[in-house]
Amino acid sequence: MGELPNAVVKRILTKHGGGMRVSGSALEQAVAAAESYLARLAQEAQRSANDNKRKTLMDSDIESARARLG
Repeated sequence: MGELPNAVVKRILTKHGGGMRVSGSALEQAVAAAESYLARLAQEAQRSANDNKRKTLMDSDIESARARLG
């Protein structure tokens, strides 16, 4: 089981998927994909903060991480 709440991911999928229903297996895949992306985002943002000799992630770290991840 993932750390992201299934209900939140399902709500986002439904909202941006034109109101379509979401199967249980599709929801599991979406949760896994979202958690994977957030983990990579956090790692890239941490590198940015470390490079700038900070212990706190700032919005600029997230922005640069998003740019690097695409």
